[in-house]
Amino acid sequence: MTSTWPVVLSTQDLHLQALRFRDRTRWNDVRSENREWLSPWEATIPILPGGSPQDPTQLPSYFQMVRTLNSEARQGRSFSFAIWHQRNLVGQISLGGLIYGAMRGGHIGYWIDKNYANRGFTTQAVTAVTEFSFTSLDLHRIEINVRPENAASRRVAEKAGYIFEGERPRYLHIGGTWRDHVVFVKENPAVK
Repeated sequence: MTSTWPVVLSTQDLHLQALRFRDRTRWNDVRSENREWLSPWEATIPILPGGSPQDPTQLPSYFQMVRTLNSEARQGRSFSFAIWHQRNLVGQISLGGLIYGAMRGGHIGYWIDKNYANRGFTTQAVTAVTEFSFTSLDLHRIEINVRPENAASRRVAEKAGYIFEGERPRYLHIGGTWRDHVVFVKENPAVK
């Protein structure tokens, strides 16, 4: 691994960088404005045997989240980037679940502000993070897992050069139940 955090990635229209403490108001505003838009796709916490559901008021504060994301990146376990278009925070993309050694892989997840959807920004961000994962981290395989009915995310994966690999029944907990996903994969031809 040859990456030092923080990393800044740029595309034709975007600037991707670590969330900063000073981004709190913008992040909270865009998340609040997009709550309904994003809720059908966002992971939830399952109820474990003998447990109770997670209380949403017990989620980490913005500052705790930023500290955790930066700590994970410095340790090479996951990398999360705020997506900026000009001076506007328009989304977030993460490269997570990183495994090195014989597998050398991970997965990408993202969200975009509804006001910036369908403009190619998510595809640009996915392409930039994929390139980062292949050239800076020497990863072999990246996955994008999406709900089958999320046509927009399926298009993003396809436009970014990811290939449909198959289905993952009951893959991720969303909206209070285990939801099926489809997986798209891109491999790094440079890693032999």
